[in-house]
Amino acid sequence: MKESEDSPKPGGDSKKIRKILTLKNQLGLHARAAAALVNTANRFKSDIQIQYNEETANCKSIMGILMLSAPFGAEIEIIIEGDDAAQALRDIENLIDNRFGEPE
Repeated sequence: MKESEDSPKPGGDSKKIRKILTLKNQLGLHARAAAALVNTANRFKSDIQIQYNEETANCKSIMGILMLSAPFGAEIEIIIEGDDAAQALRDIENLIDNRFGEPE
């Protein structure tokens, strides 16, 4: 898992964080997992994007996430920009690490 942090933009305290994560749940980003990701992302003010196969979607849009069709084992990149970016990344990483609450 690679994590990088860009410098804050001039005139603001906002930070941009990028991290590559691997989907561990058997069905990948199906409807239930996508809904859990949207619910988690919506708790934060930060702009949260997800990228897979050079396609990017807003993590607060279930349709955008579903359109990515990311399967089990896919490497996705989470890109977060905002004042609560670090906490958003922790929560999203925890969700993915715990397979969206699905059994192994």
